[in-house]
Amino acid sequence: MKMQKFETTVIIVGAGPSGLATSACLNLENIPNIVLEKEDCSASLWKKRAYDRLKLHLAKQFCELPHFPFPPNATTYVPKHVFIQYLDDYASHFNVSPLYHRNVVAATFDGGDKWRVVAENTLFGATEEYLAKFLVVATGENNEGFIPKVLGMETFSGEILHSSSYENGKKYEKKNVLVVGSGNSGMEIAYDLSNWDSHASIVIRSPVHFLTLGMVKFGMVLLKYLPEAPVDNYGIERPSQGPFFLKRTIGRAPVIDVGTIAKIQAREIEVLPSIKKVEGEYIHFKNGDAKPYDAIIFATGYKSVVKKWLKDDGELFNDDGMPKKRCPNHWKGENGLYCVGFARAGLFGISRDAKAIAHDIKAILSN
Repeated sequence: MKMQKFETTVIIVGAGPSGLATSACLNLENIPNIVLEKEDCSASLWKKRAYDRLKLHLAKQFCELPHFPFPPNATTYVPKHVFIQYLDDYASHFNVSPLYHRNVVAATFDGGDKWRVVAENTLFGATEEYLAKFLVVATGENNEGFIPKVLGMETFSGEILHSSSYENGKKYEKKNVLVVGSGNSGMEIAYDLSNWDSHASIVIRSPVHFLTLGMVKFGMVLLKYLPEAPVDNYGIERPSQGPFFLKRTIGRAPVIDVGTIAKIQAREIEVLPSIKKVEGEYIHFKNGDAKPYDAIIFATGYKSVVKKWLKDDGELFNDDGMPKKRCPNHWKGENGLYCVGFARAGLFGISRDAKAIAHDIKAILSN
């Protein structure tokens, strides 16, 4: 079968919030663009791989996509189902129409003025070629779930899953469940499990900052130090550097406490150190403890896979698939290559990058 070819001005890879925002900004400038998405829907991370109780961790005014505020009746901390509807409304309002079932396998620069993107149409089993002057990588930081290697994990007799596959704790009632990872997802999942009457434990390997919702609502300021939280006797340490400094420099976000700390203090959730090894149903920890578990949930984040398909990145990305340049200079590469959603700054960073990319492409085309 002859390969189908399509040509446009801008190709955007990824139809999450990053891709939708970039396409919307380009549409407002009447710049032709095509959005390629490997899944069968936009925002698949939110629609298919997010747990039920998930909410945006910042107030809604910090999470709006460009040129489209949340409805006035939206709560301050927007829940998952409301955010999904917001994204669908956003795409409809700005006439963003991604091409689904397009798995990009290669993107190369022809040495002249065109990007050549090859995608598999998984719905029809066909290969397609897309040509454009500009290429925007919008697959973001949270592209593929990461599960670290653990000695003996192949012997574990229970269930092993990544947090992206977790929905709620109903199936884990009365079961012993270990959550690995002390970020927002790990803490919320441990809290949710406890609410479903699961015997939840959480591995906290390194110091972590906690913010209350009140601190987030009224304290969106660059505080270097926060008051000591009364959790020191429960296995949790604070980092020596402030939460906003760590977020800005290494992308490590503070944890927004939704009630997990109270459950830890009440000993309804147990805090444990790093895993040493796994033997059957037993998990051995660095402190010498060994406990049986029915399931392990890895809330250990995601990794970028852009280096698997982007062949000519002009040194924009490092080996981990993240921009080499620090924010705010991270979004632009060479030969018309851009990235959005890699700033480690959440939806606010996505909005800022999308507007900057559209403005830059418009300026280039105008010249």
